[in-house]
This record gives sequence, structure tokens and C-alpha cells, in this order.
Amino acid sequence: MANTEQTLFAQRFRGFFPVVIDVETAGFNKETDALLEIAVSILKMDDEGLLSIDHTVHFHVEPFEGANIEQAAIEFNGIDPFSPLRGAVPEDEAIKEICKAVRKAQKAAGCQRSVVVAHNAAFDHGFLNAAIERNNIKRTPFHPFVSFDTTSLAGLALGQTVLAKACRAAGIEFDNSQAHSALYDTERTAGLYCLIVNRWQELGGWPLAPLPESDAQETENTEEDTKTTE
Repeated sequence: MANTEQTLFAQRFRGFFPVVIDVETAGFNKETDALLEIAVSILKMDDEGLLSIDHTVHFHVEPFEGANIEQAAIEFNGIDPFSPLRGAVPEDEAIKEICKAVRKAQKAAGCQRSVVVAHNAAFDHGFLNAAIERNNIKRTPFHPFVSFDTTSLAGLALGQTVLAKACRAAGIEFDNSQAHSALYDTERTAGLYCLIVNRWQELGGWPLAPLPESDAQETENTEEDTKTTE
């Protein structure tokens, strides 16, 4: 990435690097239920400050030892957790490789911390954090609690909160037969997020008008206080 791009990326999200994530799981409990699939779309920014997908990292994941598997969940997502055809890898391997790829892109973009972007972000972020903790991964690029939720963003920008409906409202193709694949859903969510951010810029919402000097100083002080709590 060019230096200009690094600067724009860092300025756009106050040093945060948005990373789009989707998970498929064997239930709703992040502490007990297996993580079965995870995909991460890494974004890039052009010289005009517009976002697009750079590449996606994707893993099928072996259930961790002692993981609970809810029959209703795997019937819903169509995943056979123990099928050798999945090519699944151990959970710690998947998470470490994702952290490595995100850390590299974050550094190249001139950002200091990565932020999960997801549709109903609390769910995906929760399973990611649980996997990080379960595998005792200390060097993680992800902010532990800040996330950008495309459910809220799509509700604001498009009047839709369901991923398929929001994509169609945005003119993004969505094939229901491919839904509930982490790879497919991540790339559709990433496309939706990029479209909303880019549309906001095109409408004149970014860059912001310069703050008066007194307000700028107050903002700077607030950000310094925030850093001490992160």
C-alpha cells in the first residue's frame, strides 16, 4: 500500500483498521459451542479514500476438544463437523493465521488496532474472542470490544437489517443457496460495508470539516483519555 493510502486509512477510522468477519458455529454459546468455520475479508483503500475488498482468508475449523454441537445448528448451516472433506484445521491454527494476516495488513495501512466488522457483530466478535482466549493467543491485533455492526449501518443507510435484503437493496447480488457459508457471507458483508462507507463519502459526509481550534484540542484530549482505557 502506498503511503498516501496508509494515511487515508488511519485518518478515516482514527487509526482503526476495519476487518470483516463471519463465523459459522455449532450453537449460540461462544464458551461451549464449536467454532466450525471462519472467514475474514481484508480491505484496501484507494487514493480517493474508497474501500474495497483486497482478499479473504478462510478456514474450516475442527471442533475444539469437549465442544458442544447442537443438532439444530448444524442442520441449519448444513455443516458436518467431522467430515474429512471439509479440510478443517485445528482452531488455534486458524486463529493464529488470521491474526498474522490481519496484523500484516493493519501495519501496511498505517493503523494501530483492528476492529471487527460483522453483521450482528456481537455474535461473531464473541466467538472470535472466545477462540482467542481458549487458545491462549496473546498477540492479537483485534480490539477486545469495539466493533462496527453492518446491521445498524444497513438499517440507517438502506432501511434493511437482514443481510440478504440489505445486499439486494444496495444492488449487491445475494444467492440464498450459498448463504450460511462463512466465506460467502463475509464477502457479501464486506461489499455491503464498503458500499455504505463509500456512499457516505460520495454524499459529502467525509472528510469532515475542520474543527475550530478549541474543539480540536478537546477532541485530542478525549482521544488520549480513551487510549489509556484500551
